[in-house]
Amino acid sequence: MTASNPAALAASRELVIDGRPLRVFDGHLPNVGDYVRGLSRAAFTRTEIARPDTADYRHWATEVKIEALLQQPIFEVTRRAVLGFSNAEHAYRPYRAYTNVASYGDMLFTHTDCLPDQHDLTALWYLCERWDLEWGGETMFFDAQDEVACAVQPRPGRLVIFDGAIKHVGRPPNRICYAPRYTFAIKFERVPAPRG
Repeated sequence: MTASNPAALAASRELVIDGRPLRVFDGHLPNVGDYVRGLSRAAFTRTEIARPDTADYRHWATEVKIEALLQQPIFEVTRRAVLGFSNAEHAYRPYRAYTNVASYGDMLFTHTDCLPDQHDLTALWYLCERWDLEWGGETMFFDAQDEVACAVQPRPGRLVIFDGAIKHVGRPPNRICYAPRYTFAIKFERVPAPRG
C-alpha cells in the first residue's frame, strides 16, 4: 500500500480506517534521547484544546515555528515518511508543529484534526527514552461508529502518520507512570503536486 517512491520510508504497520490511511514507523529516530532532554527544559503552556466544546479543559503544549522545524533532523525523517502518502496529483506541506505533554490525571478528549474532505495528515512522534506497556498512554483511533479501530502505544521514537479526519485521542499515562508522555505533532496540508 505504501507508494512506490524509493525515497519514502517503509511502514512497520499499515491500516485503513473507513477508507483513510494510518501508518506506523519504527526505528528511524536514533537520537530520541536528545529530543526528550530538550523537551524537559521547554516552556509548555496550558493552551491546547481538543474541540471547541472542551475549551474549559486545556492541555499543555509548546509550539515550534515552521522555519525552525524545517532545520531539524526529525523533519527530514517525517518528510520521507509522508512521501508515501503523496502521488502524482497531490503532495503535503507542513503548516503547524507542536509538542503536547500529558501526565497522570490529565484529561484528553477525542477529536479530529481536519474536516473529512481536507485529507490533511498528522504526523505524531512519541518522544520517550523508554515506555512500559503498563504505563498506558496509547493513542486510540476510532471508526465512524465510534468503535476502537486501532490503538498505537508509545515507543521510543515511534512515528504514526494518519489522515487527520480519523477521530482519535491520546490517553494520559496511568498512575504508576512518572514519565511525561511527550507527543510531537506535525500537521500537513494537502497541496497540488509540483509539476515537472
